[in-house]
Amino acid sequence: MKRQLVVLVLMLGATCAARAQEAVADSQAVNRNIAADFSATPAASSSLFQFQPTPASAFSLALSFAPAPAFPSPPAAAAPDASPAPAPDPKFIYGGRDDFRWQLGIGADWIRFRSSIFNASAVGINSSVTYFTNEWFGIEGSLSAGFAPQILDREHVKLLLYGAGPKIAWREKKWEPWLHAIVGGAHEQPQAAGHSKSAFAVKVGGGDDYRFNPRFSGRLEGDWVHTSFFSQSQNNFELMGGIVFHF
Repeated sequence: MKRQLVVLVLMLGATCAARAQEAVADSQAVNRNIAADFSATPAASSSLFQFQPTPASAFSLALSFAPAPAFPSPPAAAAPDASPAPAPDPKFIYGGRDDFRWQLGIGADWIRFRSSIFNASAVGINSSVTYFTNEWFGIEGSLSAGFAPQILDREHVKLLLYGAGPKIAWREKKWEPWLHAIVGGAHEQPQAAGHSKSAFAVKVGGGDDYRFNPRFSGRLEGDWVHTSFFSQSQNNFELMGGIVFHF
């Protein structure tokens, strides 16, 4: 009977030991599976998000994460100047071209002088300078000198007329007619006994210029000339032909 009890106890003990070993083995297997699962997670994740970089893809990836370069914004369009433009200088038109304010006339003249003391026909030079303040009105300065043959015991006749005054011209065509009035003085030689060589003089007349080009014209002129030599009045005339420079 005792022997049977001992055998039974041994069998029970062996059975418990076998079950304990199976439990330990099961727990180790479980632990191993859990560790394997955790250890496999990076591999699984790497397989899910697998990315094999190449030089081109690495460069594009770097560009995608690189900050955008800061370019300066284009300047705003300049606002138009609201201030009025300055008025242009006045222009004088001749044949579609700009004309000029200044005229210089030079030519040959013939002065017919008659008085109670002597008569003479003097040939000489006429010159004038005109400044136009607008397209039709100008201020003119004039100088005329004439020389005649000798009279009165080898005395040569010399006449000088000078002065200034207004000039009106029509300057829009090739032919430019004009009028002027010159107020000034006169000088003559030879001197008459008891009389001055100088006197008051007025010249009134006009002419016509033919415009060859914007800077050059031909001129014809005729004037009535009034002088007061020898305490008398003389009414004579002057003719002139020459050229005109425009500048």
